[in-house]
Amino acid sequence: MRDVVEIGLGKTAQRGYHLDDIAIVPSRRTRDVDDVSTAWQLDAYQFGIPCVGHPSDATMSPASAVRLGQLGGLGVLNVEGLWTRYENPAKVLEELAGLGEDARATKRLQEVYAEPIRPDLIAERVRELRAGGGTVAVRVSPQHTLALAPVILDAGVDILVIQGTIVSAEHVSTTDEPLNLKEFIADLDLPVIVGGCTDYKTALHLMRTGAAGVIVGIGGDDWSTTESVLGIRVPMATAIADAAAARRDYLDETGGRYVHLIADGDMQTSGDIAKALGSGADAVMLGEPLSLCEEAPAGGAWWHSAASHPSLPRGAFEVAGEPLGSMEKLLFGPADEPDGQLNLFGGLRRAMAKCGYRDLKEFQKVGLVLDR
Repeated sequence: MRDVVEIGLGKTAQRGYHLDDIAIVPSRRTRDVDDVSTAWQLDAYQFGIPCVGHPSDATMSPASAVRLGQLGGLGVLNVEGLWTRYENPAKVLEELAGLGEDARATKRLQEVYAEPIRPDLIAERVRELRAGGGTVAVRVSPQHTLALAPVILDAGVDILVIQGTIVSAEHVSTTDEPLNLKEFIADLDLPVIVGGCTDYKTALHLMRTGAAGVIVGIGGDDWSTTESVLGIRVPMATAIADAAAARRDYLDETGGRYVHLIADGDMQTSGDIAKALGSGADAVMLGEPLSLCEEAPAGGAWWHSAASHPSLPRGAFEVAGEPLGSMEKLLFGPADEPDGQLNLFGGLRRAMAKCGYRDLKEFQKVGLVLDR
């Protein structure tokens, strides 16, 4: 039973743990790093590394999404982003990359995202992704899913990602027709990833919608302001473990239907990735770390998708920094710094080998210890 702390008369809070609070415990066996596999599969689509690109315009363009796919990951393009609002957003991205310590950065983000979404550009970007080969995945918010889904589906994507800060299987509204995820997913013949979620109950309900994958977390990092704006903070180690428990119960409930968990938040280093997967995730969603590669369309600047919200932005604008190297170097090395920001999945392979695990499913059973 998890610790429950009384924070005042009649009010309790459950204790939660961040990835920084835990560490991996090696087992009695070690393994040669060349015998370790980081491959995973979502529905019929296979990937060499458990990496999903966070659908921020700072990191995911059609070209960079294709490149991530070529390197074994899954690039996800935001169909509500700059690439579907501007014929050629290169000048806008260049301007944003050069903002520096501009106090107007958030206002400028809001201004450039005020341009309307163009359905013809959605179709064009999907064609560009398809021409690059690999798996085609796009992200849409729950609020715009019903309006944009016909265009997205006609364009022919492989995987649909329905992602918001918090997504539930039961959205209540007295003003608009809410998206019924279960009915929507049942009518599709392609896998759908939904999220984010932060607890056992929400994860279980999202699994019951028929989703192929559930995003755990809200993309929290040093630049996220969701806690200061909404009061929501996600202890990722606990959130992932809770969602993994929901998956086990859902497996029993359905007689074997497996739903993949994608951890989104607090991932900066290869050690963070290893701890997220060891907590029960199948893959991680990387945002800010990918902004440091040469292929990042915003030239090293970083912002969350919610940072441009027209009335309640939730994410600070990070000033562009110097690239650490190519996307390939970021993912596979070689690393020339010892901080875990390069060779992210080489570091994961090494962690798995040091603990004696052959593949990601086995590695989910690794022992963990609280060290804070």
